[in-house]
Amino acid sequence: MRNKPLAGRGIVVTRPRELAGALAAAIEKAGGAAVLFPTIVIEDVPPPAALRGLEAYDLAVFVSPTAVQKVMAQVPMWPERLQAAAIGAGSRRELERHGVRGVLAPEEGADSEALLNVPELQRVGGRRVVIFRGGTGRPLLGDGLAARGASVEYADCYRRVLAKTDPAPLLALWRRGGVHAVTVSSSEGLKNFVTLVGAPRLAAIPLFVPHARVAARALEHGAREVVVSGPADAAVLERLVAYFHERD
Repeated sequence: MRNKPLAGRGIVVTRPRELAGALAAAIEKAGGAAVLFPTIVIEDVPPPAALRGLEAYDLAVFVSPTAVQKVMAQVPMWPERLQAAAIGAGSRRELERHGVRGVLAPEEGADSEALLNVPELQRVGGRRVVIFRGGTGRPLLGDGLAARGASVEYADCYRRVLAKTDPAPLLALWRRGGVHAVTVSSSEGLKNFVTLVGAPRLAAIPLFVPHARVAARALEHGAREVVVSGPADAAVLERLVAYFHERD
């Protein structure tokens, strides 16, 4: 049906449960069945020391909407002089929702490479930068800013751990032919999916990923059909609809 382009399709959503709602709702609205299978759990950590002296920084970078939420839950008022930057549009919107204005973010893309290309970040010599993140990740952003002369600090405001999701119901649905695609939002989410259900599953299903580097990891794990959709919910849905439309 034209207004239900995903009718009859079971789409696995592997995002953390608290972040999966919008994409799941969009899939359901398009007629699909959203199968929630979180592969990452977000856990709280003690407030980072950087929150006690935000005014000392010149730039605060947020790597995800979750980082924004965790920080803003503990910051009653954002320092007026502190410039904020976001990896992508989702983090920028979350900052704006909390009243932060003038957020630096890439016009296109949602990764460290894209943020490093923002014109305002080409000359950061002598500036003090804090990067709010969820545990270890790629060092590219921090290294890139430091190479331009910035003093860079990392502040972990949450951590991501392997979810203890029981794979049995998903695997049973898979055997009944109820799984038609899997969406992942990060390399870590992909790795955890493989841990929970096994790499051979990737060879039997189209996999929708946000970035080319995640696609490369998927191919290393044996995936045969990988679609790079971008990270935004609307982009993922658009690619899902286009993919299955071509096969109807």
